[in-house]
Amino acid sequence: MAFLLRVVLPDVPGSLGTLATALGGAGADIEAIEIVERRSDGTVVDDVLLELPARVMPDALITACHRLEGVTVDWISRYNAGASLSMDLEAVERFTEAPPHAIQRLVEVVPETFRTDWAMALKRLDGRAHVIAKSATAPELVEEAVDWLGIRGAKALREVPAWDSTLLAACPARDRRGDALVVVVGRHGGPEFLKSELARLGHMVSLAASVQAV
Repeated sequence: MAFLLRVVLPDVPGSLGTLATALGGAGADIEAIEIVERRSDGTVVDDVLLELPARVMPDALITACHRLEGVTVDWISRYNAGASLSMDLEAVERFTEAPPHAIQRLVEVVPETFRTDWAMALKRLDGRAHVIAKSATAPELVEEAVDWLGIRGAKALREVPAWDSTLLAACPARDRRGDALVVVVGRHGGPEFLKSELARLGHMVSLAASVQAV
C-alpha cells in the first residue's frame, strides 16, 4: 500500500539517512524521496513515497519520525498514483510533445507531478469562467471561479464550500495569442501548498501556455 509522507527535518548532513533508517525500522519500504523546500530556519521539507505492509499502521511512521530530534510530520496519506514520483522534466516532455494540446496535457500531468487530486484550466467568456481543459476527477465549476481569472501570480485560494475540505491553488498565464487563462489545482484535505510548490507550478503553467499553439 503506497503512502506519501511529508516531513520537516533539520537541514544537516545525516538527517535524511537517520529518517530513512527510522522509517525502515517501522516497516516502511522507501521508494523515493524528494526535497520540496529548503527553509531559512535551517530545516528542509521532504516528500517520502513509501510502501507499507497491510499489517503496519501509518501511525507507526508518525511515531518513528517524532522520536527523532527536530523531525515533525506535516502530512501522511494514501498515494493512489503508484510507487513513483513524476519529475518536472517528465511532465514538461508530455505537454511539449503536442503543442496544440499543451494545456490539456498539463492538467493531465499536474495531479501526479504535484500530488494534487485534480487540475483544471479556465478562460473568461462573456464575463463567466469556462473550463478549457481538466483532469478526469476535476469537480463541476462553481460561481467563485470567475474571480480566479483576475489573480496575479501563483497563489493559494480560499476554500470553496461546495468542494468540501479541498485546498486550492491557482496560477495565471497568457497563451501565445495573448488570451488570459488560469490553472486551478485542488488537494482534498491537504497538505497546504508551499511557496516552492506554487513557484514550480507557476513556471510550468507559463511554459505550457507559451507552448500552446492554438
